[in-house]
Amino acid sequence: MKLRSTIATLIILLIILADQIIKISVKISMCLYDKIHVTDWFYIFFTENKGMAFGMSFISTLWLTLFRLGAIAFFVYVLVKQIRRQAPIGFLVCLSMIIAGAFGNIIDNSLYGLIFTESAPIPPPFAQPAHFVEFGQGYGSFLRGHVVDMFYFPLFRWPDWMPLVAGQTFFGAVFNFADAAISCGAAAMLLFYHKYLSFVLSSSKRAQDATDKTLSK
Repeated sequence: MKLRSTIATLIILLIILADQIIKISVKISMCLYDKIHVTDWFYIFFTENKGMAFGMSFISTLWLTLFRLGAIAFFVYVLVKQIRRQAPIGFLVCLSMIIAGAFGNIIDNSLYGLIFTESAPIPPPFAQPAHFVEFGQGYGSFLRGHVVDMFYFPLFRWPDWMPLVAGQTFFGAVFNFADAAISCGAAAMLLFYHKYLSFVLSSSKRAQDATDKTLSK
């Protein structure tokens, strides 16, 4: 059990650390919507969003953060339970990636508005990157910070004759390291551990049914 808990803790801490290093580096060195050409299909493109992962925005930042906190609490509970059950290490790695990614974006929502000036958009000639300020003197309040995104992969454009998507960029979302951790963790879990996940879900359902029968007596 010690090995599994150590691996899970290290993965969570390393992902959060890497995510924050990348985000802070981008925020203090680039203006909003500034773009660095890496290859024709990969750019560092600084954007911010108030909503969901991959730039989606249809829930207020406050409610989104509270939802994420609830989700993290649930997944941490599941992680601890699975560590005690000696679950496969790969399954625990996937779960840890999801937890770390969600927590990484919560840091942006919770603290960035308190510790940074607002990022100025280009192309104004005197636009400057954001910088640190005294705690509480930033551009927003607690739970109302913006999530920093920067990875953009415009792999190709759909041909003009394609219906509905003509001329649009394939996978035009801009995302961050935390989003990638969540997506990769969830995808790997479904791909490689779907049988174990089904076992976990069915076990939880049987336990709940047993509890309900006990309470109904």
